[in-house]
Amino acid sequence: MDIVVIMLTVAGVFLFFATTVGILRFPDFYSRMHAAGKGDTLSSLLMLLPLVLYNFHELNLANLLLAMKILLIGVFIFMASPTATHAIVDAGFEAGAKPWVKKPEEEA
Repeated sequence: MDIVVIMLTVAGVFLFFATTVGILRFPDFYSRMHAAGKGDTLSSLLMLLPLVLYNFHELNLANLLLAMKILLIGVFIFMASPTATHAIVDAGFEAGAKPWVKKPEEEA
C-alpha cells in the first residue's frame, strides 16, 4: 500500500511540475490556461488520493470520516477548477486576448 501511495504522490508532483513548465513555456493566454486547468485538476486529485489510501492503514470510524472529507475536497476541486478556468478564459476572450498563430517565416 505504501508503494501505491508513494507512486501516486510522485505522479501528482510530476504533473504539478509539468503544469508549471506549461504555464511558463506556452505562447499565449489560451494554451497557458489549458495547461493550468488540466494540470492542476489532475495533479490535485493525484495528491489527494494517496491521502485517502494512507488513511486506511487502520480501519476505524475516524479514519473513514477523514477519508470521506478528503474525497469531498477532491470532488469540489474536480467541479470547481474547470469551471473557474472556463470563466477566466471567457473573461480573457471578452477582454480581447488574441490566440497565438504561427507566422509564415516560423514554418519549417
